[in-house]
Amino acid sequence: MATRSKARTALAALREELVGDVFAPGDPGYDDARVVPNAMIDRRPAVIAQCADAADVVRTVRFGRELDLHIAVRGGGYGLAGARVDGALVVDLRRMRGVAVDPAAEAVRVEGGATTGDLDRAAQPYGLASTGARAPATGVGGFVLGGGTGRLDRAFGLAVDDLIGVELVTADAERVHANADENPELFWALHGGGGNFGVATALTLELHELPEFSVVLLLCLPEFGPDVVRAFREIIRTGPDEVGGAVLCLALDRMLCGALLTYAGGEAGLRRLAEPLLALPHTAELAGAEAQRLLYAPGGRAHWSAECLTDLPDELVDVFCARAQAMPVPGGFRHLLLPLGGAVVTGPAAYPVPYRDAPWLSHPFARWTDPADDERAMAWVRDACADVRPWSTGAVPLDLIGDEGPERVRAGLGAGNLLRLEKVKRRWDPDNVFRFNHNIRPI
Repeated sequence: MATRSKARTALAALREELVGDVFAPGDPGYDDARVVPNAMIDRRPAVIAQCADAADVVRTVRFGRELDLHIAVRGGGYGLAGARVDGALVVDLRRMRGVAVDPAAEAVRVEGGATTGDLDRAAQPYGLASTGARAPATGVGGFVLGGGTGRLDRAFGLAVDDLIGVELVTADAERVHANADENPELFWALHGGGGNFGVATALTLELHELPEFSVVLLLCLPEFGPDVVRAFREIIRTGPDEVGGAVLCLALDRMLCGALLTYAGGEAGLRRLAEPLLALPHTAELAGAEAQRLLYAPGGRAHWSAECLTDLPDELVDVFCARAQAMPVPGGFRHLLLPLGGAVVTGPAAYPVPYRDAPWLSHPFARWTDPADDERAMAWVRDACADVRPWSTGAVPLDLIGDEGPERVRAGLGAGNLLRLEKVKRRWDPDNVFRFNHNIRPI
């Protein structure tokens, strides 16, 4: 009884102290607050604190520590990791979406709940951009701190390579800064270590000049799939680092194979690069935002994963296309091949991001609506990963996978980095308060 009384008193105090809103089971609005974009996830946190600023985050973390609650962080977007938050305290950052661009310094300060779309809208008027996630609804914080392979990584490098500083609320409810000079070991760990070390209330990122950005998507019938992949592969092999995109097989009302070609430059240059693809028989040609929207399908139930590849030989092209033909349809299924290389390879080698040298990335992505299809949809993702494993580098981008076990976390951080990361975890979160993620345990 004393424990319950203490919890009620602490919760009442939190409601009074926070500028944002607090929800507990039974409160009006609780069910709306706990909903996440993936309909497969139906969790009941003990408390959800929708923080309005960093001071709210400090108060919320202090509340959680007083009641010995595990703490989960909800950023601006979505993800598969960190879904199991029943009985936990959720620090919800979605009200903290401020983005402040400093055009003279070519830098931006992004609050912890902002999305890639928020960042793009703020930077574009100045002709500036970040690497940016491929889907605009992706939260900047989780994307960057998890490594950040995105739509401009071949031109600009991984998103985390542009990280200048992080404002963090620690497990002790203290506000700290991490940059190259202040808490440098923590700053190193945040380059791929994700949300293991605290709540990132704001990130400062370097921006890049991008006066023009062009996109084209060509959709073909599935029998032309191998030709599409090989033509795209050749464009990436011979083209400049400014060209990127994806090969995608997708299930709409029928199965289609397409090539999304992006270019950090004008449309004329993009169309010259795209000539080998344009010469193939295609059923549709889309450009701009309309083309990018087809890369990921919104809504419904979802599951996805990824594998880094050593190469993209013809045998693998055939395997990839065959698996695409086995997509359960209808639904929002995507089978993606993403080119890396370019500035990804030449970025800082010291950070815990072990997949820099992978030239290609396989990324099966499934969305569907009927719970009866859960097993066959997830099985298709697993099978798609198993198909390409003979060509796997062994590394994996953690921001593109869910909870796949400790060995996959090791693969996403690099075995050689793990001991050092565990020591940083011991320094900043010795009780493993922040564990609803790709977890690094304190040594």
